[in-house]
Amino acid sequence: MASIQTLLDSTDLPDSPTARLDAELLLAAALNKPRSYLRTWPEREPTAEQLDAFARMLGRRRSGEPVAYILGHQGFWSLELEVAPHTLIPRPDTELLVETALQLAPATPRRVLDLGTGTGAIALALASERGGWQVMGVDRIAEAVALAERNRQRLQLGNAEFRLSSWFDSLGGERFDLIVSNPPYIAADDRHLGEGDVRFEPQSALVAGADGLDDIRLIVGQAPQHLQPGGWLLLEHGYDQAEAVRALLGAAGFHLTESRRDLGGHERISLGQWPA
Repeated sequence: MASIQTLLDSTDLPDSPTARLDAELLLAAALNKPRSYLRTWPEREPTAEQLDAFARMLGRRRSGEPVAYILGHQGFWSLELEVAPHTLIPRPDTELLVETALQLAPATPRRVLDLGTGTGAIALALASERGGWQVMGVDRIAEAVALAERNRQRLQLGNAEFRLSSWFDSLGGERFDLIVSNPPYIAADDRHLGEGDVRFEPQSALVAGADGLDDIRLIVGQAPQHLQPGGWLLLEHGYDQAEAVRALLGAAGFHLTESRRDLGGHERISLGQWPA
């Protein structure tokens, strides 16, 4: 039998940029232990059953399947979320959307809408930080709505709810103080769609027309009908789309438009305020 340390040192994941982290996460899952266990007990030898489970997970990772899908969960903000292949995997860049929303809107009661909620990551992060807000997440995929609701129930966040809706279609005349979205924004011919973890994620959550802006155009065009006077619209987008998104916001009548940069220095989100 090999020790934990030997297994980690000998594990080969040549196509992963985070090979060591991947191996640690998968081995910890096979052992049903936290990652800290690997460092505390490096000399321990896994059982044959645990080695088999680790080998199966390594095989899936070597085929390119994302670690989050293999494990069935992913951390976002301060939350641990269930994930599944019919939803986008929450990413650290999207936390900028949460940070900005919390900065813009006061902690007093607000109605907030998260469009294309997926796992519920953005909605649940906001609900966890603002107990006085009522946060609604919508998604056009029933399985995503059910997944987001399971995450809500497990996190016991009573100020969040999830509803089936393709963007604003099922919202009637409802209005909100804040609308946030991480919509599809990748162009249909983008070469990155055939690379890395993205190959396993749902294309409907990634691709938005020839220039990647189809869904953002729709959201910007319809959001004024669902914003309270003085309300904000915040959108995540591609690293090279900020200027185009600001132009769309300005043309639709939004004021105070701006973009904000992620940790990599890219303009990752753009926002605007509907006139009071």
